[in-house]
Amino acid sequence: MYDNFINFVQKLYKTTEFIPLHSPCFIGNEKKYLLETIDSTFVSSVGGFVNRFEEDIAKYVGVKYAIATVNGTAALHIALKLAGVSEDSEVITQSLTFVATCNAIRYCNARPLFVDVDRKTLGLSAENLEYFLQSNAEVRSDGFCWNKISNRKISACLPMHTFGFPVDLNRIVTICNQYKIPLVEEATESLGSSYYGQKTGSFGELSVLSFNGNKIITTGGGGMILTNNERLAKSAKHITTTAKVPHKWKFNHDSIGYNYRLPNLNAALGVAQLELLPRYLKNKRDISNEYQKWGHENNIEFVKECDNSKANYWINTVIMENKKLKEQFLKETNENNIMTRPVWRPMHKLLINQDCQYGDMENTNWLSDRIVNVPSSVNLQR
Repeated sequence: MYDNFINFVQKLYKTTEFIPLHSPCFIGNEKKYLLETIDSTFVSSVGGFVNRFEEDIAKYVGVKYAIATVNGTAALHIALKLAGVSEDSEVITQSLTFVATCNAIRYCNARPLFVDVDRKTLGLSAENLEYFLQSNAEVRSDGFCWNKISNRKISACLPMHTFGFPVDLNRIVTICNQYKIPLVEEATESLGSSYYGQKTGSFGELSVLSFNGNKIITTGGGGMILTNNERLAKSAKHITTTAKVPHKWKFNHDSIGYNYRLPNLNAALGVAQLELLPRYLKNKRDISNEYQKWGHENNIEFVKECDNSKANYWINTVIMENKKLKEQFLKETNENNIMTRPVWRPMHKLLINQDCQYGDMENTNWLSDRIVNVPSSVNLQR
């Protein structure tokens, strides 16, 4: 099976050299726009490409406002703050996620509160979310949801669309509304994915994107805060620009701010990359279809989108039969110049999160023992 898969991937990418997990693809106006930025001398956080990138992303996702940040973690930090996450409160999220999700919660001096994922979507389970809240939470007279076990306010719910596969958003939105919990949508991996025809990143009170070098489009490093709320949008732009009060020459800052704005150079890359996104999405769907076909022929399960959603197939994902086979698959592929990776170590197992409450993590543990990510770069050979 291992040799069969190695040969398949080498034929897919038409090389026997090293095949990365996900490398960036620059085939459009990237160099042209970068040169325009250099010629303009506006290479830092002020410039035409920053504004253009924000406008283009907002239009593509289908939201009113987009605020560009230096990376996805910075976007998540500010989105959580604006959602009302504060010291000694809690944020419901999934344990099967990248560490940045929990780091951003900690930046707010809050604690992650882990709920199990769904095996089909790999993201936060609506069923487990509802069960947790029914068993452990209550909306009090102050209008906020409180954890009866810890006596802390549950200040946000933060689901992530793992590897680009949308969670069950309708149910999660309904549950969050019922319990008066703001929804912050972690769409860092799902640009281009949709749920019942609506783009991910447009469901939360606030949502975030990432444009890291390994994402479906990249600005090198970069992120975006998305919202339909004008007040939150203005606050996000103000706070990420060191909370500087606008003036022609005076320096005044009216609150603690952050130097989180995206440089114009990076935004120029983003504008060019977004122009290519439809082509990338088609290409990656074709690659996923090839993996699904190979998996069907070899009795290997690949994660696929649910009937109610359309995934961007950012990273194709294998579900091995058990942990032993997963480890062997990783060993054989990496020793043969094919970069594969396991899923992240679950957050509830990290030493830094041992002060966090969590319930039954059956699906999280089951998936972490079996997931392998396989090469998923845009394939120009196709």
